[in-house]
Amino acid sequence: MTRLFLCLLMLCALPATVLAQAQALRLDKLKVDVKRIEVDGQRMYEVDASGSVQAPPASVWKTLTTYERMNEFVPDLSSCRVLSRNGNEVIIEQQGMARFLFMNHPIHLVVRATETPFTAIDIALISGDMRHYESRWNLYPIPETGGTRIVFSSRLMPGFYVPGMLGTTMIRGDIERMMAAVLARIDSQYAEKSG
Repeated sequence: MTRLFLCLLMLCALPATVLAQAQALRLDKLKVDVKRIEVDGQRMYEVDASGSVQAPPASVWKTLTTYERMNEFVPDLSSCRVLSRNGNEVIIEQQGMARFLFMNHPIHLVVRATETPFTAIDIALISGDMRHYESRWNLYPIPETGGTRIVFSSRLMPGFYVPGMLGTTMIRGDIERMMAAVLARIDSQYAEKSG
């Protein structure tokens, strides 16, 4: 009877263990940190996000630099189009929406992406609904798995009102959704090619 009880207890505990492991893997896969900082007397947000995928850097690069298709999988991005390309410099126009609780604010940006193939993309604001926007994507090969560690960092200052206490939470939510969508897209495309 004791053995039967222990077996049942182990079977009941198994799903919780599997769930905990899955959550730990997901947390390990995506990390996002957002801080409010002051630079030259102006308050802005500093973002550091990272995650890992099974795809090699070349596959990740292809997804990140196929700018015209980003609106297919990045939440709240309604359009993304290349205005010009000159060597490793790409001018991109993006339109989307910033959302938090009851607040919606349309966003229009024109940015310059400077590509360093298979390792980095630097993005700088040319014009749009931000007072300041700069970001960088870094790709790091993971030799043990053949995958890639993706690191996104940014400094931004919206050109519209963001409630001070809620700003960090709002931006963290946007970045988490964006990064999760990017990682999922890369994983699914790589699985399709590999399978």
